[in-house]
Amino acid sequence: MSENPNPAALKRTALYDTHKQLGAKMVPFGGYDMPVWYTSVLEEHNAVRTAAGLFDVTHMGVWDAQGPNAALFLDALTTNDVFDIKVGGSQYGYLLDEAGHTLDDIMIYRVETEHYLIVVNASNDADDWAWTQTQAQSPALKLPYYTLRDLRTESSGADRLVDVALQGPASLPVLLSLIGDDGRRGSEAETTDDSENSVVGRPSSVVSLSALPRTGITPATLAGLPVFISRTGYTGESIGYEIFVHPDHCVALWNALLEAGAAMGVKPCGLAARDSLRIEAGLPLYGHELAGPLDLAPFHIGFSGYVKAYKPWFIGKRAYFERAAKATQRLSRFRLNKKGVRPPKQGTPVVDASGNPIGIVTSCAQDREGFLLGLAMLDLRVGAKDGTPIFFQARAGAPLDEATVQTRFPRRK
Repeated sequence: MSENPNPAALKRTALYDTHKQLGAKMVPFGGYDMPVWYTSVLEEHNAVRTAAGLFDVTHMGVWDAQGPNAALFLDALTTNDVFDIKVGGSQYGYLLDEAGHTLDDIMIYRVETEHYLIVVNASNDADDWAWTQTQAQSPALKLPYYTLRDLRTESSGADRLVDVALQGPASLPVLLSLIGDDGRRGSEAETTDDSENSVVGRPSSVVSLSALPRTGITPATLAGLPVFISRTGYTGESIGYEIFVHPDHCVALWNALLEAGAAMGVKPCGLAARDSLRIEAGLPLYGHELAGPLDLAPFHIGFSGYVKAYKPWFIGKRAYFERAAKATQRLSRFRLNKKGVRPPKQGTPVVDASGNPIGIVTSCAQDREGFLLGLAMLDLRVGAKDGTPIFFQARAGAPLDEATVQTRFPRRK
């Protein structure tokens, strides 16, 4: 977790008092005072894998782009194919600088034909926004007929949105217990047009929540509140949702979700469980497996599929692929062979059985069974096949600890 030299300068989400009432331990993260855990990391981790966990991610940046040229602008700004997103769908991608280095990883949701939501990392929000504004004025991207807004600012008024995440197998029944109008905000009588019309007008083809596919997004009424619900998340769960709601309503929504899910084992979860869950799923974290001290890119971590080589142009394209051709390491997941070992920190060297340096640890956390699970950049010559033994020294003078490369995601029992 990041440290802030001036705790008094930390921002607070609208859920800060709610977290304190629930007994959360708060820590600085991304410029905000955020809950790291409520009970224990292991208990919250297991709650997500067996029931569901509720996460405050209202610190994340949320923007929107609207207009006939919104897709054209976003497609040039990002690495993935924005024109491939259908209404009611979403897409993962990256922002790169002109030299092909990773600025951030983002999600883009297409909620209407000419209306997109964009979610960026909290710690990068201000920098991403400033960089995007600069790019919008460049000769290559100075386009008419679109608008870009920051939906966390007061100026966005009734359209303001923040994000909370409900992740785990019990999340769907919890949401269904609170849903209104069969997963829609409004009635079918508002329109009978089945084309890609504005969701503000409620097209009759809007999919119900129970049939929402992976990466899909739908407008809904949840606990009486207008929201967008997307089947996305950062935990590796196939059943998990992110809910976009006006910040004035996020406390009411949070409380309604916990109350509805109490009998199903739903628990509030902090940043530590969010970290251990994403490590278990092999998902990157900006500053660890993306950018950071190792200047990591999608091609380092097996996420090259989100960078489309067939696109004629996007910012940083040529430089990115030139860097990719020279890559000498790739990301692998590992698991410690015994419990009770001190977790290796980011930057801890990894060696082979002969003591030769072969890589470096990027992240490590406890998994659902109490073992340490981590991610490391390993030399391509190692191979990093499932079961490969690797070693590291958690602290100076300590004996080497042995871990095993684990390429397969450990599924729920």
